[in-house]
Amino acid sequence: MRYEEALLALCKGNPDIVVMTAENRAAIRNLPAVLGARFIDVGICEQTMIGAAAGLALRGRVPVVHALATFLVMRAFEFIRTDVGIAALPVKLIGAVPGFLSEANGPTHQALEDVALMRGVPGMQVFCPADEAELVACLPDVIASPAPCYVRFSALSPRAAHLEPPAVGRAEVLSEGRDVAILTYGLLVGEALAAAAALTARGLSARVVNLRWLKPIDEQAVLDALSSARLTVLLEDHFSVGGLASIVAELCLSRGVTAPVLPISLKDRWFRPALLADVLAVEGFTGPQIAARVLAELDRRGSRSTRPSLR
Repeated sequence: MRYEEALLALCKGNPDIVVMTAENRAAIRNLPAVLGARFIDVGICEQTMIGAAAGLALRGRVPVVHALATFLVMRAFEFIRTDVGIAALPVKLIGAVPGFLSEANGPTHQALEDVALMRGVPGMQVFCPADEAELVACLPDVIASPAPCYVRFSALSPRAAHLEPPAVGRAEVLSEGRDVAILTYGLLVGEALAAAAALTARGLSARVVNLRWLKPIDEQAVLDALSSARLTVLLEDHFSVGGLASIVAELCLSRGVTAPVLPISLKDRWFRPALLADVLAVEGFTGPQIAARVLAELDRRGSRSTRPSLR
């Protein structure tokens, strides 16, 4: 089932759902004719959209708002924080083309700080599905939650079968391994699986954890990965500050945990625009490139045969 079909089915079952957009109809282009007045396009006015969504939520509606991720989370950030966050309203923020999915767009359209901004809003949930199937499977939980939620939208086809139900705050383990653990989310789940296959070919086993939810984070899944592997890779198409690496660092500090980690992210830079496959290759985020970085890090640490202890 496609996202548009899943959202329409939920709308039919719940008359309080209102679909909104800031002139970003790519994933919902057929809904206006069906929903009528329950579909609102404000034009390129993200702040206005969030303010209106907050007003609708105060009157018992469940607004599901759509915009390009970079403009949704940055141009309208104060409105999200103040109108939605402080009031803890159930507005659902659907951010299109986040991270590397922006591919051929330049820095102005690259949402690489969206997770950092949204998880900084008290009470905000952050959902980063690996593909459209996972998005659709968890959409009822997103809509039903009384909390505001930011969704990194994905229309990708699955690269692997999902093994566990996508409940709020629950990660899934896609492969087991004791040498390396790869924690990731969204688009890069597929590349993590490819990296694990490349490592297996070199005689190493790799656990791949699809975190799905970055807020609330599945703390136990993170801690299990850290304790089970010689090296834990934190893989994300996000700036190195405020995303997964920061989340894991905060968790480890709060628990008094230390472990060897390799963050793979964008450090203080935007990516070079291109078609998605070329972006991944140029930036070093293909499965084989990730595996090569893991092998180099294990060699640097001298840990190919010695498992560091988790303290």
